[in-house]
Amino acid sequence: MTGYVTLERPWITFDLGAPMQVLSWAINRPGFVTADRIVWREVRNADLTCDMDVHGWLKRTLEDRGDSEAVCFLTSRDVRFYTQASAGAADVAAHCVATVGLSNAERVGHRVDRSTTDWGTINIAVSVQSSLSQTGLIEALSIAAQARTAAIMEIGMDLPVGIATGTGTDCIAVAAPAGDTDYAGLHTQIGEVIGAAVYRATLQGAQDWMRDVARQ
Repeated sequence: MTGYVTLERPWITFDLGAPMQVLSWAINRPGFVTADRIVWREVRNADLTCDMDVHGWLKRTLEDRGDSEAVCFLTSRDVRFYTQASAGAADVAAHCVATVGLSNAERVGHRVDRSTTDWGTINIAVSVQSSLSQTGLIEALSIAAQARTAAIMEIGMDLPVGIATGTGTDCIAVAAPAGDTDYAGLHTQIGEVIGAAVYRATLQGAQDWMRDVARQ
């Protein structure tokens, strides 16, 4: 396992074990950055009003925690239901942590009117114990996105336009030591372990969410 997870609701901290390069489109520190942890902040839909300066609020909140340099997700999923999975092949290992909510599920290429519903999201962080260049990290992110999509399609959530492939607010972060390896595709051990870890964690999270909704 690469890194470890601490749950302190409303926070999850995924400690990467060392500073790594991270690529994401997260709300805090998106793009190519160096970080030693990725964090989640649980929020209720009612917490984020239309006139709220979310970035300013989150910046102050992270500063208060000493997490200004962390890559940070926001999620409306109860963080107690996070999932994680690891995978390895030869000397390469990956560890994924995910929170999965599907209340605003979408099928790629379409948009469903969600103006009268709550918003969920899928937030995925995966670290890999193999050095990558920025080019390799981009390909690794594409593999993580592919694994996310495969897992969501596996549960067969029907929408008016077809089977859901994700949500309208998904976010993914991939972390790896900096190096010169440019390839992380499906034919590589790196792509294999990233795909396996993300698929398993996302599928478990989606199944848990579907079960919880069925109970309501």
